Amino acid sequence: MRRANALTFLLVTVFVDMLGLGLIVPIVPALLTELTAGPARAVLWSGLLGTVFGLFQFAASPLLGRLSDRYGRRPVLLLSLGCLGVDWLAHAIAGSPWALLAVHALAGACAGTNTVVNAYIADVTPPERRARAFGLIGAAFGLGFVAGPTIGGLLGAVDVRLPFFAAAALSFANLAYGRFVLPESRPGDRTTPLTLRTTNPVSAIAAVLRRPVLGRLARARLCADIARMIQQATWAFFLTFRFGWGTAHVGLVIAGTALAGALFQARAVGPVVRRFGEKRTAIGGGLLTVTTFAGTAFASTPAQLYLLLSVGVLSAAGGAAAQSWISATAGADEQGTVQGALSAIGAVAETAVPLTASAAFGALLAYGKPGLIFVVAAIFAAASTTFLARTPIDAKREARP
Repeated sequence: MRRANALTFLLVTVFVDMLGLGLIVPIVPALLTELTAGPARAVLWSGLLGTVFGLFQFAASPLLGRLSDRYGRRPVLLLSLGCLGVDWLAHAIAGSPWALLAVHALAGACAGTNTVVNAYIADVTPPERRARAFGLIGAAFGLGFVAGPTIGGLLGAVDVRLPFFAAAALSFANLAYGRFVLPESRPGDRTTPLTLRTTNPVSAIAAVLRRPVLGRLARARLCADIARMIQQATWAFFLTFRFGWGTAHVGLVIAGTALAGALFQARAVGPVVRRFGEKRTAIGGGLLTVTTFAGTAFASTPAQLYLLLSVGVLSAAGGAAAQSWISATAGADEQGTVQGALSAIGAVAETAVPLTASAAFGALLAYGKPGLIFVVAAIFAAASTTFLARTPIDAKREARP
């Protein structure tokens, strides 16, 4: 029962995280325009806030992961939830963008939710059931992404700051929920050293990359993150320019795809991984992703695009399988450390790719070839799949260097 309560809380946590983010996505431009007195400065501040958040997340993720190995998952996860609530509350009451920048930097430094959730699942779920658990986490992520913007748009129509109050309330409610129902999955080991070498992001990433199996899986994760961020940064613009769709049509396509992906991950990931295994599922998902991106680059009709999106939904099993594979390769006493290093790697992509991809998309658009940005995404997805294919499946719990 305690394990079931824990998994339910983790699912709620991921859902609330994405719901809170989705609540404020449609409203951030209006709030920043109000605070900065102009749309041009609002865009600049929006980019600055995102970059600062990503940089602080990059710097702090290995430390948070290491702390969860030393002191347990529960306190680190609850700290992250509390900081998130403070961040949303600051957005609701801030009178200047500088105040937002300071609090958003703190939120980035405390952004350990994904790190600790992944480590927690590895603690409480047997290896043969982890892919299903990670699939459920992906489903909660997708459902929050679908629900958030819709609710945020409705609340924002009442008052531009109301979605931020709602997001803060959800975060604090989830914090209180976790305080009472979340058991500790791993008490921690006070002998786990906290040194500059083990907690700074450069050393933490290097330590993972030096390991034969985890290093390849980490490189595969980085390439997959880059491909995903290229799509996220340019997707709405691509649909607008290629097919001439309005915002409502684009929103429906994005929401429909996210919902289909969530349902597939919730229902099908476990059986697929049991049938084909982690490695083959991860590689298969990667190949489907390559097909989706490469096909999207040259899709000329909505029917072709919808077919490719259907293929993309099936690729979701690959990410859950790869995450399960990573957790099985890491030792029980280092799940937080490894997940923290992977979160830092992801933060690099989330910080650098949106700006780079947007600039590249703008250049390609000037030449009338906007779809070529998805060729680039397909190349990174292919590189990720290649790393997965070259990684041995039987070298689990590999010796650390």
